Order: sequence, then C-alpha cells, then structure tokens
Amino acid sequence: MSQKLSWLPPGKNCGQCGEKNCRSFLRMVESKNKNFQDCPFYRENIVDPCDYDLNTTAYSGKDVLGHPYDFVLCPLPGEISARKIVLPFRSDMVEKMDIKKGDIVLGRPMGAGCPIPHVLRVIKAEQQTGLLYTWVVGPEYSRGREVKDVTAYHMVGFEGIAQEISKEPAFGCRVTFLPGFCMMSINHTGLVNMVLEKSCGLHLRIEDIRILAGK
Repeated sequence: MSQKLSWLPPGKNCGQCGEKNCRSFLRMVESKNKNFQDCPFYRENIVDPCDYDLNTTAYSGKDVLGHPYDFVLCPLPGEISARKIVLPFRSDMVEKMDIKKGDIVLGRPMGAGCPIPHVLRVIKAEQQTGLLYTWVVGPEYSRGREVKDVTAYHMVGFEGIAQEISKEPAFGCRVTFLPGFCMMSINHTGLVNMVLEKSCGLHLRIEDIRILAGK
C-alpha cells in the first residue's frame, strides 16, 4: 500500500497543518513536501479508539449549525471510522455486482436527509439480505481503485464507541450524535438498539438514522 492510501486525515479542514484543507494537505504529502505527521490528528498505529485525543479536535458539543449532540461516535478498537450499515435500494445488486469484503462502494444515503454521496469500504457483505457493513473512507481513498456504484442506499445504522458524552445513551431511546468523521459535521439522530460497556467506552449500535438539519 502506498503512503497515499495508508492513512487519511479526518476531513476537518482545520488548517493546523499549514494547508487550507485536507485535500491540499494530501497533495503536499504526495509531492513529498509534507509528511502525515504534520497533521495534528495523525496516529501511526491506531489500536484503540480511546487513543484519540478528542480535546485537540474541533468537537465543541455542537454541530456546524450550533445544535448540541449527546455524544460523538468514534471507531471500534483498531478500526478507521465508526461502522456504517447500509442497504442498497436494490439489494440484489450486492449479488449481481459481486460486492464483497474489501470492495469500495459509492452511493448516496437516501431518506436520511444527507445530500452527499459516500465512499465506503466493505467490511462484510450479505448477499442474501443485501446488507453491507462498511467504513466511510472518503473519495481520496478510492482514487485509482475500482469503485462499485450502487447509486443509492438506505442508511440502516451506525456502530461505534461513544465519546465526548453530554447525555449518556440508553437502550431503546432516541439520541442525537455526531459521527466522528462526518464531513458536514451535522447532527444525526437514531434509536439505540445495543449498548455494551467496554473498557474503552460504550459500544453502541444505532438504527433509524436521520439528519437533523433544522432546530
């Protein structure tokens, strides 16, 4: 794997690396004018989501619209982002396109209110149901690689570790949360259908996802 694909910044466009945005930073890395270490969010060997120092990030307890959230959903141990569970509008396309673990999938989350197509890396594909368990990896990761375009999908749920908690999530309750690497930094809401207390925090699965663009 090349250096270009070995790690990606979280897309915060914070400017702390000296570049105006993350895309410009990656171009500088590719041209060998900067190193990944110049990004304040870089971790060479991420083993545990608790290794993230959220105090150095832009998390303020409110999203880009100024709305408060209950917590930030961070990756499971050793993973690159919170897991995203999706179902293509035509679930038979998973079998027809032979979507499998490791594939890169492109599609827009319809129904949830998100206007941005997402680039996803498949962790697990269920050909019988069409469910895809994925990580959001972003467009930079997909360049130069085969991408399987499912066009649109239902956003079934998220799974990850709750951090920066202002209101503790409870099983069966609707919560507001911010996916740790959401490019829009906009509040999401969903129903908690799994809570596991672990050494690194609360492991959650959240379903019935909606985007909270209004008050």
